[in-house]
Amino acid sequence: MTTPALPESNESGTGTMPTSQPILLRALRWGIIATVALIVIFAVIGWLVADSRGLIGGVLGAAIGGVLLGITVGSIAFANRFIESPSYIIIFFSIVLGSWVVKFIGFIVAAVLLRDQPWLDPTIMFFGIISGVLVSVIIDVLVVTKSRIPYVSDAPES
Repeated sequence: MTTPALPESNESGTGTMPTSQPILLRALRWGIIATVALIVIFAVIGWLVADSRGLIGGVLGAAIGGVLLGITVGSIAFANRFIESPSYIIIFFSIVLGSWVVKFIGFIVAAVLLRDQPWLDPTIMFFGIISGVLVSVIIDVLVVTKSRIPYVSDAPES
């Protein structure tokens, strides 16, 4: 029989963090690395396919995909900092749902502003965004499946 993992101390040394926090931070770190790699890959592909228009479309697409998807993991990791608050659940869901609204509005604004721009290739940008989404999902699945998450609650003792 194994001993359940205790919640970790936060950076300031006071209080606790959920045991899922290192997993979220690992997913965020790998997401950033993958986004940078996709930006380089799509810059090269874009340049080879459509010169500077393709380069700009590839870079923007990969960057937009990475940023929009990193917002969710980042918001969850940030919201966990309020675990000791009596209003933790309200704060947590407000931050996470607020980030989803920001992502949705940001995506719509970006799509409207960039759709007919003559200085970028929208097809390469589209494939960059889709690639960012797929890579992010793959990273999230790999990080979670390789992580050891205890089957106990992080709820404080009463």
